[in-house]
Amino acid sequence: MAHEAPASGTDTDTAQTRRPLRGSVENLPTLIFAVLFALCAAYILSSSPWNQPSSSLVPGHNPGLASSPASPITPASTASPPNLTMSNTERTFIAVKPDGVQRGLVGTIISRFENRGFKLVALKLVQPSQEHLETHCSFSHPHPECPSMLTRIIDEDLKGLKFFPGLIQFMKSGPICAMVWEGLDAVKTGRTMLGATKPLESAPGTIRGDFAIDVGRNVCHGSDSVESANKEIAHWFQKSELTEYTAAQKAWVYEK
Repeated sequence: MAHEAPASGTDTDTAQTRRPLRGSVENLPTLIFAVLFALCAAYILSSSPWNQPSSSLVPGHNPGLASSPASPITPASTASPPNLTMSNTERTFIAVKPDGVQRGLVGTIISRFENRGFKLVALKLVQPSQEHLETHCSFSHPHPECPSMLTRIIDEDLKGLKFFPGLIQFMKSGPICAMVWEGLDAVKTGRTMLGATKPLESAPGTIRGDFAIDVGRNVCHGSDSVESANKEIAHWFQKSELTEYTAAQKAWVYEK
């Protein structure tokens, strides 16, 4: 009987030790649930509209705008088109400079415009005088260094060069093929066909991009606006030299 007392004490201690552990395990689901509940509550409260600032407290905010629907976007088909006034009879002045004439490019340049669908209205080979070129300069704003020797035939990028008068002499050095072409958006399209003033910046397929390298020998000139074209045509051609006729290919070039 003396040996049974310690055993009884040990069993009691073991039972007392296991009871808190069992209680902790049994309470574990409750703790997890409580933590999850707290997280969900925090999320709901953080996203609740009650936590958003009141529209009446925001300066310049109109509460009525928040509830009003956005204005519908007007479809492109119902928008009013711009008032464009392009005409099939727009005319432009094109000149093949002495370098282009001497290189035998007149026929090639004419073919470019004919193949595009433009109508040739006037054509002549001339060798203009100094006075003719100086009169031509009145269609531009004069350059301060050479106010009497500015000409549109010498393109815009050349105006400020010191040897500008020498370029005028170049324009007098040989014949120039002056032309008038007619067609839809002839001025803008004509300039595009000629290419950039500096040939090395001209795209392949343009006249300057295919046949020129140096800006001082860029082959051709074209009017840069309808107003300039009208003045240049009147300066280079008499009214009787402008031929009026209907091209046989018109119906195959234009829909209307």
